[in-house]
Amino acid sequence: MNWQEERDATLREARCVVVKVGSAVLSTGSELNLPVLDNLVNQLAVLSRQGRRVVLVSSGAVAAGRTALKKLPGEPAAVGLSGKQAAAAVGQMGLAQAYEEHFGRHGIKTAQVLLTHANLADREQYLNARMTLIELLGLGIVPVINENDTVVTEEIKVGDNDTLGALVTNLVEADVLVILTDQRGLFTADPRSNPDAEFVQFAQAGDPALEKMAGGAASTLSKGGMITKILAAKR
Repeated sequence: MNWQEERDATLREARCVVVKVGSAVLSTGSELNLPVLDNLVNQLAVLSRQGRRVVLVSSGAVAAGRTALKKLPGEPAAVGLSGKQAAAAVGQMGLAQAYEEHFGRHGIKTAQVLLTHANLADREQYLNARMTLIELLGLGIVPVINENDTVVTEEIKVGDNDTLGALVTNLVEADVLVILTDQRGLFTADPRSNPDAEFVQFAQAGDPALEKMAGGAASTLSKGGMITKILAAKR
């Protein structure tokens, strides 16, 4: 069996799937992109109807918050650490509401779960989160998980939800983690500056060469980049 056949078989047989989507995918650059969110939900609803357990790790709170803040007098810019935290606090409400509405069109209930890496580093909190998520999945509910950006300042500055997606995958013992991106995938070098860069179709997680290939974040809203996806796969 070659890697493509193995990949297809793994995806076909997976009973529990974690999907991570980032701000670069979910936003237009300044606000939440609802058509993209709707398309994503439609695809996840298909997985759910197939009897698979679906967990969504979603960024986008800051983008959704900026959309809401634009409607306030003076249009706050939501810049700087406290501005992003405020946007995240406001946007988390809108993001959860958007997912609830769009999943609801398919008759699927959602639950909002805010986690920090510290929660998952504490054994008792880890087990509590695990039991809650497993209970939700058993009820056919799609947990929508995000980093608690309002209290985890270091995550706003340098953190990412790719790592959180990997942690959640291990937490619920999912069969597959799918990380969505607005890029084609991993290249041997940055294709934007190196015309000789080659697309990497398959790789083994943990290969040190992969980390050398990956660059930084590509947008002001994205907190990760290809390197965080490589490290998430390794984790």
